[in-house]
Amino acid sequence: MAMFRPIKLFAALLKWPMLPLLKYKIVPEQPVNELELDKNRPFFYICATESPADFAAIRRACKKLGLPDPADDVNLNGKTYLRTLFLEKPHTLVFKRGKTQALAQGRALLQAHLDNPQLDAQLVPIALLWGRAPGKENSIRWLLGEAHAPNWLAKLLIVLISGRHTLVRFSRAVELRQMAAQFGAEAETAHKLLRMSRFHFYRQRLAATGPKLANRAQLFNSLLASPALKKVIEDEAKAKRISVASARQEAKKLLLEIAADYRASTLRVGDRVLRWLWNKLYTGIKINNADMLRELAQKGHEVVYIPCHRSHMDYLLLSYVIYQQGLAPPHIAAGINLNFWPAGPIFRRGGAFFIRRSFSGNKLYSAVFREYLCQLFSKGYSIKYYTEGGRSRTGRLLQPKTGMLAMTLQSMLRGIDRPVTLVPVYLGYEHVMEVNTYLRELKGSGKQKESALGVLKAIRNLRDYGYGHVNFGEPITLNSYLNQHVPDWKQDIDPIEVQKPQWLNPVVATLADTMMQRINQAAAINSINLIALCLLATDKKALTRTELTQQIELYLGLQKTVPYHAQVTLPNESAEQLIEHALTLQKVQQQTDTFGQLISLSEDNAILLSYYRNNILHLFILPAIIASALLHQREINQAQLITIVRQLYPLLQQELFLAVTDLDAHCASLLNYFVDTGLAEQYGENYRSATQRSQGYFMLSLLAHNAEHTLQRYAMLLQLIESQGPQSRIDLEKQSHELAQRMLNLHGITAPEYNDKQLFSTLVNALKDSAYIRTDETNRVLTTPQLSELNTTISMLLRNDVLQSIHNIVPTSML
Repeated sequence: MAMFRPIKLFAALLKWPMLPLLKYKIVPEQPVNELELDKNRPFFYICATESPADFAAIRRACKKLGLPDPADDVNLNGKTYLRTLFLEKPHTLVFKRGKTQALAQGRALLQAHLDNPQLDAQLVPIALLWGRAPGKENSIRWLLGEAHAPNWLAKLLIVLISGRHTLVRFSRAVELRQMAAQFGAEAETAHKLLRMSRFHFYRQRLAATGPKLANRAQLFNSLLASPALKKVIEDEAKAKRISVASARQEAKKLLLEIAADYRASTLRVGDRVLRWLWNKLYTGIKINNADMLRELAQKGHEVVYIPCHRSHMDYLLLSYVIYQQGLAPPHIAAGINLNFWPAGPIFRRGGAFFIRRSFSGNKLYSAVFREYLCQLFSKGYSIKYYTEGGRSRTGRLLQPKTGMLAMTLQSMLRGIDRPVTLVPVYLGYEHVMEVNTYLRELKGSGKQKESALGVLKAIRNLRDYGYGHVNFGEPITLNSYLNQHVPDWKQDIDPIEVQKPQWLNPVVATLADTMMQRINQAAAINSINLIALCLLATDKKALTRTELTQQIELYLGLQKTVPYHAQVTLPNESAEQLIEHALTLQKVQQQTDTFGQLISLSEDNAILLSYYRNNILHLFILPAIIASALLHQREINQAQLITIVRQLYPLLQQELFLAVTDLDAHCASLLNYFVDTGLAEQYGENYRSATQRSQGYFMLSLLAHNAEHTLQRYAMLLQLIESQGPQSRIDLEKQSHELAQRMLNLHGITAPEYNDKQLFSTLVNALKDSAYIRTDETNRVLTTPQLSELNTTISMLLRNDVLQSIHNIVPTSML
């Protein structure tokens, strides 16, 4: 203990001098709750370096959290033990550094638990990082200034330079009783404990800073010298009849266009700017399942983030959140359209690498990009890309582009020796900055080109945009996924040549759909998308405040009682609080008369809020289908209802990326919920809707309306197929889109997806995959017997006036 007193003294002396120099972030923010630490059990800490500056910083962090003081002693079995263990002493300027007491302390603690099995102490690792700079490969500056356990002079410089960017990271406690019982208290066990701790701190440091940065010129030279790229360069020279040197220079230009120029200084400045920006823009950022990310990083996984794409804000928000979780921000695949001054150079220094919309016809570009991506993976950088390829204009997930996923798997086939894990990310907003332009683009106006002027206009209009949501979904470790789906995939590993085995395309297609499903499984329900779901289901886009409150409570209860998926997040606020929040954001308007309060949408907001409703439509589409069946049938039994859902499910699954494990059980649970809440009544084996003019009937009607637009589009396409006979896919999709425009005008529909041509193409694919249609050798669409049954089912679920419009339009205008 005597050897420990000097560090306590120096740490106490440094308390006040370090006050203006030290600013730290604690990860996780609430370690006691998130790491399940028990303050009633004996507490011990283990840290990397026996440094007075480190010790002073850790004491401040523990005091802030209300945790026991690391400088205090702990009494166990009548003996006194030091609360803090240090793995190593710092280097010295002159003398050889000594050893810490950690080995003896660790062994003594294990022995104490053997002597008294009732003891149950926790050993909590605390990693301290002065700054988040990864350092550079072969850098003398890194060796001198950022080496582990630096001498006092180097530590002084580190505190002065990086003290205000310090990260204090708590980890799950080591259970000493369990370790002692399993391994005993021998010296080898104590050595094992220290080895585990050293490796733990190494992983923590790597997760927070990322791998050391390569010199950009050296990186380019190594890429250009790779056998795969050299071959493509030679082929390019022959094809274009130019010299190899010229082709190589062209490849280098492409690398300059593509490659990131990652800089820690940009991240530090960006952290401050974005913190200001989010405080300006959002009421708060809600993050879910981030502890899973930290566990993956701790286990040494190569993490690939795959988020949905709602807004240009996605690039900044997700990277900021990852950085705030104590992890190194990923390299980001950004569209080449964002490479404009001044945003492009800033994004590039923040880790963005730029990708063209299409690789077709350019073998050199494809090879250069693939080789660069492989290099990022091989060096251990985390990556982020958007499989949708662009921002969703309708609020729904887009059909995935599989190019980046395919290249990820091809990178694995180059022989990456770490597990690669895909992490789906759901990004949700109560206001999307670009939403006003999306409908104009869907109606045919050209996509607005990104520019510095556009950024300035956006900044000028900054206001409170409510809450942002970042939900991390269930990850997929590619190594395990391939072992399951392609057991012999390792036979195709080739560290030199890029491989494209026969199994690659089908596996990538399935994997892409699974990732989109997992993004949707992590959806966030918020005030705006929930209120949009309620108000857009009414003819006049208005409800009394009481009716709106009841409908919101119904939907929240539905997701609590019969959740679409366990990872869907619900707001903590009450229905009344959610309405008040929407009013403050000016998304809805409130009128008061002698009869009470009325909540409504303006004409413009009714169109805009359909975008937010579509963010969560997949959560309520199956309940809405069942509600429609109950409303349109006098009586129906459970088996008939399930048959209807099964008929429609393949189409809904492909369009909305549904993934319900047990469809029959889910439908049965929904029916029970409808009965319990008074929306439906049960008579023996049959069900029917609540009586007309009842509150339950009204609420069931609002729920059913959420399926109406989807069913209408299905009915349009099926009517065209059945009425016209064989026709080309192109003509069918074109006429479907034109029919949708007619329906928009006839029925005042505000759904933006009616303007999305891609949805009809997706529907045709789904019909073909489900054997409702087939195509002949000339790609003409032909009917099957099952199509007529499907058409009958959909017609049964729709209002008569809508069906009549479709039947009236198709024969007169299309045949």
